[in-house]
Order: sequence, then C-alpha cells, then structure tokens
Amino acid sequence: MAASFLLPSPSFINYRKSQVCLGLHSEHGPKGIACYSICLQKQKCDIKLYMVPNKAIARHWRFKLFASVGSLKADVADKENLVCFDASAPSDFPRCNMMLDRSSHPVDSMSDFERQLQELFNEVKTMIMMGNTNDAIDLLQANYETVKEQMDAGNKGMEEAAILDIIALGYMAIGDLKFVGFLLDMMNEVVDSLKDNEPLLDSILMHMGSMYSALGKFEESVLMYRRVTDNLERIYGKNSTYLITPLLGLAKALGSIGRVTKAVEVYHRIITILELDRGAESEDLVLPLFGLGNLLIKEGKAKDAESAFVRILEIYTKVYGENDGRVGMAMCSLAHAKCAKGNADEAIDLYKNALHVIKDSNYMSLDDSLMENMRIDLAELLHTVGRGKEGRELLEECLLITERYKGKEHPSSVTHLLNLATSYSRSKNFVEAERLLRTGLEIMSKTVSPDDPSITFPMLHLGVTLYHLNRNEEAEQIVLEVLRIREKAFGKDSLPVGEALDCLVSIQTGSGKEDAKLLELLKRVLSIQEKEFGNESEEVMLTLKKVVFYLDKLGRKDEKFSLQKRLSIVKNKFKQKVQY
Repeated sequence: MAASFLLPSPSFINYRKSQVCLGLHSEHGPKGIACYSICLQKQKCDIKLYMVPNKAIARHWRFKLFASVGSLKADVADKENLVCFDASAPSDFPRCNMMLDRSSHPVDSMSDFERQLQELFNEVKTMIMMGNTNDAIDLLQANYETVKEQMDAGNKGMEEAAILDIIALGYMAIGDLKFVGFLLDMMNEVVDSLKDNEPLLDSILMHMGSMYSALGKFEESVLMYRRVTDNLERIYGKNSTYLITPLLGLAKALGSIGRVTKAVEVYHRIITILELDRGAESEDLVLPLFGLGNLLIKEGKAKDAESAFVRILEIYTKVYGENDGRVGMAMCSLAHAKCAKGNADEAIDLYKNALHVIKDSNYMSLDDSLMENMRIDLAELLHTVGRGKEGRELLEECLLITERYKGKEHPSSVTHLLNLATSYSRSKNFVEAERLLRTGLEIMSKTVSPDDPSITFPMLHLGVTLYHLNRNEEAEQIVLEVLRIREKAFGKDSLPVGEALDCLVSIQTGSGKEDAKLLELLKRVLSIQEKEFGNESEEVMLTLKKVVFYLDKLGRKDEKFSLQKRLSIVKNKFKQKVQY
C-alpha cells in the first residue's frame, strides 16, 4: 500500500502536468519558483512550442524634454515593437510588416513635437536595452508628470493620449505592470472621448489592446481591437491588409477568453485577406496559421491544427529551401501537432530531423535556449513512449553543452542535472539519481539562501529518492525541511505545501508512523486540493481513496461510510468527464 503513495504522487498529477522536463517558471508553479519535476505520462503530450525571438535593434536618439504639445500626424510607435509585449507571438515568423501606417511621411516633415515624441520612444527603448532602467524610469516619470499636469488642467486630447501611450509602452518594457494598468485607465478616459478619425487613434488603440492582453485583461483587449477593426473597415473596406494587425490581436484575445469559435473565424478571415492580396504561398500567412494551429491544439482539434502546420512547413520550404533553419522550426511545430494527435513516433522523427536541420544550417548556436528547449521536448517525448535511454542521451547532451559554454557549476546546469535524475529514477537507478540531485543541490546552495523556496524542488525529489533507497529517516528529515521552507514562503494551505505533505505521508507510511497522524496529514492535503482543484477533481478523488483506507484501518466506520459515498460520486463524475 505504501508504494502507491510515492512521488510522482497521483494526487498532484495535474499540478505537475505543465512542468514538463523542467519548465523553469512553470505557469502552474508558484511565481518565481523553479519547478523541477518531470511529468512523463503515457498517451499525453503537453509539449510547449518554442520559437526564435525577434532581435530588436537599438537606435540612439537624443531627447529634449518637451514643454508644449502640437498636432500629431505620424505613427510614432516603432513598427518592430507593435506586438513586442505579445509573448505568445511566434517572433521567428513574419512580424507585423503589414502594420497600420496610414499617414507615414519623411522625418523632415515632422513637427518639433512629433520628433520629440519619436526620440522619447527610442531613447527609452535604448536605455532599457542597455540596462539603464533607472534612467529610463526617470525619463518616463518626468514626462508622466508633465502630461498629468496638462490633463489636470483639462487637456484630454489626442496629444495626451499619444504621450501616455509612449509612457505605458516604456513601463511595459520595464515590467511595471501595475503602473501600466493605471496608465491604461488614464488612456481609456481620453480615447473614449476621441472621434474615430483622429490620425493616431488606431495605433494607440492597438497598443492598448496588446498591453491589456499582456496584463491578462482580454475582455478590454477585445474592445480595443474591435474599435480599430471597425474604424479601418469603414475607411478601407473589409478586405484591406490594414486590418491584419488588429485582427491578429483580436483573435488571440478571443481565444484567451474561451471564445474559440469566433477566434477561429477571425484567423480564417486573416488568412483569406492575405491570400487575396499576397497569394496562397505568401510567407505572411505563417503568423496567422501558427496562431490558428496553436489554438486548435489547445482545443483538442489536433487534426485541423496539423493542416495549419503542414502549410507553414510547405511555405517555408518553398521560400527558403528544405535545409533552412526556419524549416526546422516549422518541423517542430508540426511535431507538436503530431504529438497532440497521438502519433508519437512521427513526432519523434520530425523533432530529430528538425534538430539536424537547425544545427546543420547554423540557424542558432548549440547553447541557444531554444535549441535546449527543443532537445528537452524531444527527450520528454522519448521517455513518454518508453525510449528512456535515448531521452537520457539528449538530456546528457544538454548538460554537456551547458558545461562547455557556461562552466561546470553554472546554475543553469541544475536544470539538466535534475532532469537526468528524474530519468534515472524512472529507470530505478536511484543511486545515480541521488548523485545527480546532490550535485544540483550543491550548485544551488552557492547561489541561493538555504530558505529559498526554489531549492525545495530538488530537495523533495532527493527525499523520495532516498526513500527508494530505504533510507527513510534521512528522507523524512529532508521532506520535513521542505515543508518548513514552503510553509514559510507560501503559507500552510498552499499547493506547494500540499505536495510536500503528500510526499511526507508516503515516506512516513513506509516508516510505520501512527495511522492517526498520517490521516491528519492526508486531511490537510485533501483540504488544499479541494481549494485548488475543486471538489470533483482527480487529485481529490485519489486522496479520498487514501483517507478512506486509513479510516478503515482505524475502525472509524461512520466517517468512512460518508466519505466512501462521496468518493463513489466523485469517481462517477470523473469517469463522465474523461469519457466526454
């Protein structure tokens, strides 16, 4: 009975499901904490797609603080950065070169204010890229105070909206999301009163849509993009390429709030517009096809997604030739779709070919983080289909490359040490797993404090490994320390604490601890899971089984009967969900 409770505990399956081969900042893990567990489940493929980042270009401009405002006629936003805050945009694919530019004109024709505003944008961008964040903040704050004075005096026109737009983009790049939200509220107050024919309004609304998406305020983002789209349709017609950028933002925002059918319609509309204007084999089709494919995979429509990624591969192959690195990236996208369909062997072959193409074309260096992520994805997939030895070879390759380029005790090597340890644990080679985990912990101890919660993930893994080596007392002490650190960092009713408690129950069960004490720990686990996952989740169902088991052992029949009845109901509902 004890063995069934061990890590990876089925009670936290969904909690770990997103932590595939060490997603360093898993979206399901605590903020800022490295999640080191690997979830290698049969018939499941939760591999993230990694694309090549856009390489921004810094331009040095001299900025003079403005004292007055004039009319604006040009789009002062940097075209390379229109969607720079859209983390999901595949930046290897064509950036928005069809971006709205309804009034572009030579720099010489700009007014003094326009030039100053352009210089402000580029100066802030350059400061941030060079690491002079404090200077950038000072510059943005000075301009904010100026525009706020003007607004307090009753000036709430396009000029104020444009200045706030630049300031908000700057704070977005710095990462001060709270202040960005405050600035967006100010901007909303202004743009709501502006007429749709104002020259810069469309661009400002698109920036607002992008920033709202980055803040997770997708409903507000939809409103911004819809207003832009409606305005441009009236001016240019429903098939104008000016619509592409706001439609892309609209599709993403709709998908993010669960309006999938509408989002798919918007993607298809974008594709149709581009096909009419640029042909069916235009490289510009890649971006909407990529967004459409990812959305369809998310919705479980892998077959339709596969068609989108096949088309991307065909476009890149035709434009660049079959040995180009972009073709390799497209292969990775297609492999992702194949995996989602359950065609693991085809996905593995595609991933291998993709890595060869990218490497042979020198598209990126061996130590590039994206290459590393793709090797890890492939390793995860190989483990999933039972080819653990091949998967370990890839993980070892990741470790060797990191050590070669960054040094043997670089913190980033911990990622690969822990992944390897997990792989060896799956192969029952717990001695090697322990060695790797201790090496990783030794490296981490040199860079983080003993109470840093990030260190608890490899510690927890080590505790379970020691249990498998029949060193229960040592394992228990390590897990108790994990529990102490996590309770202090996250609170006693947090999900990380629940995971540690679950492991502690497993280890103490093997050590012969009192059943009554184990039952109390399990009740804590159950309470946390109910709060985090819901009363009818798989996690709750599995922990209920354990609670019922111990109630039976303790002879507490009344409690057992009521929980057994609840367990039966949860089981039936869970089966119905799975069938659906």
